[in-house]
Amino acid sequence: MLDADSTVIYVGKARNLKNRVSSYFGKKQDSAKTRALVAQIQGIQVTVTHTEGEALLLENNLIKELKPRYNIVFRDDKSYPYLYLSSDQDYPRLSFYRGARRGKGRFFGPYPSAGSARRALNLVQKLFQLRQCDESFFKNRSRPCLQFQIKRCTAPCVDYISEEDYADDMKYAVMFLEGKNEEVMDALLTPMQNAADKLEYERAAHYRDQISNLRKVQEQQHVTAPRGEMDIIACSMYSGMACVQIFYIRGGLSLGNKSFFPRHGKGEQPEGIVTAFISQYYLSGRSDRQSPPTILVSHEVEDVDMFELVLSEQASSKVKIQQSLRGEKKRWMVMALENATIALEQKQRQKENHQDRIDALRQALELEDGIERIECFDISHTGGEATVGSCVVFGIEGALKSDYRRFNVKDIEPGDDYAAMKQVLSRRYTRVKTEDGKLPDLILIDGGKGQISSSREILTELQLDSIPLVGVAKGPGRKPGLEVLIMSDGKQEIRLPANSAALHLIQEIRDEAHRFAITGHRQRRKKARNRSVLEDVEGVGVKRRQQLIRHFGGMQSIARAGVEDLAKVAGINKNLAQKIYDAFHT
Repeated sequence: MLDADSTVIYVGKARNLKNRVSSYFGKKQDSAKTRALVAQIQGIQVTVTHTEGEALLLENNLIKELKPRYNIVFRDDKSYPYLYLSSDQDYPRLSFYRGARRGKGRFFGPYPSAGSARRALNLVQKLFQLRQCDESFFKNRSRPCLQFQIKRCTAPCVDYISEEDYADDMKYAVMFLEGKNEEVMDALLTPMQNAADKLEYERAAHYRDQISNLRKVQEQQHVTAPRGEMDIIACSMYSGMACVQIFYIRGGLSLGNKSFFPRHGKGEQPEGIVTAFISQYYLSGRSDRQSPPTILVSHEVEDVDMFELVLSEQASSKVKIQQSLRGEKKRWMVMALENATIALEQKQRQKENHQDRIDALRQALELEDGIERIECFDISHTGGEATVGSCVVFGIEGALKSDYRRFNVKDIEPGDDYAAMKQVLSRRYTRVKTEDGKLPDLILIDGGKGQISSSREILTELQLDSIPLVGVAKGPGRKPGLEVLIMSDGKQEIRLPANSAALHLIQEIRDEAHRFAITGHRQRRKKARNRSVLEDVEGVGVKRRQQLIRHFGGMQSIARAGVEDLAKVAGINKNLAQKIYDAFHT
């Protein structure tokens, strides 16, 4: 349907074209959207296809391309992440993956976000210790990396584990990703008992710990999903806005959920929104959005038979869309509807300014994933003295001060900012991975190319190089508004306009990291300058320091005293007196 300017304002399909078009021009129209649409129609173009399926695909492609005003349009052009287990190496690699699924091996997912995929990857790594490193890193090791030290890898790169044992770990990991937790625990009992019978207690303890960790994971999984693979699609509407919530169930495991907020016309109904979502989501021709065998929907789908036929042909297996639900499936739908309603309320309550700045930052950096957590690092010192590193955290609601961290940097060459940043990042993310903490969606570094290069090295060592890393370099004269963004992936440097919302957010986060770092540095420097030499002498505690000061009247007199004089103080023998003397005269 076209308006007076020949602009396409609506695209639709129909089994019976005459009946469908005539329905728009009836005497009574209940929908405000339809009345507004009909008032602007000046022409209609028709395309006849061979099958209903072809009509459905053509409709989807035209909506994506033309974005007609009166169609429901879902804006989501991001690919979905998977976990990829390679199959063409002696020691296969389990890794985070995004893109066309063409590699040899198995893909697990899709996951609703990069964060949920990384959490699953970290969990599998903790339980089964499969390698994540790429081939160049793996083949050029002469000693184990940090992953082995924190018990996240069995170091196959230096032959610390046999191919047979690694293959067993890989088999159990695949079963776990398929949702077969009970089968994994049962399978681990036999080798544990066999190892114990052979008096291989260390090996038996390894299996015991795996079983124990699996039981803990199962206890923490409060939400249990129905067996099999399905998507659950729920739509909630409020105050002219709509939210579609989709839950992903794979192998009986809930991989998480994702919210979509479509653009739609006034008076649109949930049934139309759910129908449009299924069409645009599953029929986009992308391999990361193939439909599962079952799709549960909260509202009736128009032309459901046609959708099932087309989706089944696309997936090469039968696909069923269910709307009348009972039992466990109904409980899941209720939860999905509640999540959709909550997401809609949160969307409306969000601080528009902050959200706009985050969206502007994502667009400026050309990131595929949304940004929910940003961590920024800075180093502060005075001539290399009392070096302190800071980490500040920002979320979708602003600063998360309870997640801020400071690091007292030690054992580096004074003034070596690169080594300081590497130590801070290593300590930060080693602990995050060890304690299963939250990983950021974006890392900012206050510094230029050198800082970015050294930071990338340590993130690669920890297999966190999939997290976007950006350096914030000060511009000429260190003037605000002239900052340069250094991309770690080799892309061209970015200079944002002084009035850019994305730049304002970066400046706020960078300045907060600097404030937090310099405050910690000043506290540490003050403490060091107020520190007594006696505090560094082994064997001299608080009481003995007090006795020395009372006896000599002050630190200057203690510094001038000889060994014999010091030994006259109660509780100070000759050996300790010598240590005190050496502390002042070395």
